[in-house]
Amino acid sequence: MTDFDDETDAPEGGETSDELLSMQIAQRLRTLIATDELKPGERLRERTLAERLDVSRTPLREALKELAGDGLVVVLPKRGAVVAELSAAEITEKLDVLGVIEAFGGEMACRMATDAEIAEIRALHFEMHAAYERRDRMNYFRLNQAIHTSIVAAAKNATLRQVHERLNRQLYRYRFQGSVTSETWHTAIDEHEVIVQLLSAREGAKLGEFLRRHVHSTWEQLAPEEEGVGVAKDSKTADA
Repeated sequence: MTDFDDETDAPEGGETSDELLSMQIAQRLRTLIATDELKPGERLRERTLAERLDVSRTPLREALKELAGDGLVVVLPKRGAVVAELSAAEITEKLDVLGVIEAFGGEMACRMATDAEIAEIRALHFEMHAAYERRDRMNYFRLNQAIHTSIVAAAKNATLRQVHERLNRQLYRYRFQGSVTSETWHTAIDEHEVIVQLLSAREGAKLGEFLRRHVHSTWEQLAPEEEGVGVAKDSKTADA
């Protein structure tokens, strides 16, 4: 199994070793969900997962609670914890909101970001492009997400960042699946080049509108094959 090792946010301080362990387990589970090793609707049996991840069940339970809070896992009567499924309509709704959040974040970042922060985002883009050239999909996706979160972070709005983080985690699997086809991959690289250029030029209005459309572009290409990527036909197991 390959984890997005750098994806987990750095601890802010004060966490115990048990809390850090549950955070690490949660990130490993996010990776398994994103890569379809744990599929939408699949039951998550604690004993099986604990053996698979070589961890004890107590921190695993805490990790599952964290994923339930993110909307990646739901608890159903008589079935226990299962990997959440989202319908196409639910994904579209969440992307509508995510697009608005990233658009506002982009506009604010153009006003609030330091030159150093913009340089760091540009460096992430170069790393992502190198991952693309190597066809390293895992690191490409990790860096792609880091660029988006860094732009929102540069907006200097803690509430915006928190809402963006939670919503992005709910869409984690679908955004990864949307990044793995050759056509969407190439398009995303071109679009990220534009994003970095607009941010560097501090063209807030243009960047905001471009980000709003960019958030939807991958899903629009993926949607015709939605059954093949595990999109639910209804919302029975989805987190509202």
